[in-house]
Amino acid sequence: SMSETPFEPTIGAMEISAGDSAWMLTSSAMVLLMTPGLAFFYGGLADDRNVLNTIMMSFISMGVVAVPWIVVGFSLAFGSGG
Repeated sequence: SMSETPFEPTIGAMEISAGDSAWMLTSSAMVLLMTPGLAFFYGGLADDRNVLNTIMMSFISMGVVAVPWIVVGFSLAFGSGG
C-alpha cells in the first residue's frame, strides 16, 4: 500500500553517530595537516638548494598515496567483506 515507507532498514543496520563522524573528520584533518608539517621539517633538514624539491616530494607523495586508497583501500575498509 502507499502508506508504507519506501525504505525499510535491514536487520543489524547501524545508525550514523554524530560523535563518530565528527571524530573521523577531525582525525582526517589532522592527518592532512601533518603532511605540510612534515614537508617543512624535511625542508629544514635539506640544503638551501634542495628545500623546494624536498617539500614538493612530500606533497606529491600525498597525491600518489591517495590513488591506491581510492582504488583499493576504500573498498577494503568500507566494503561488505570487512
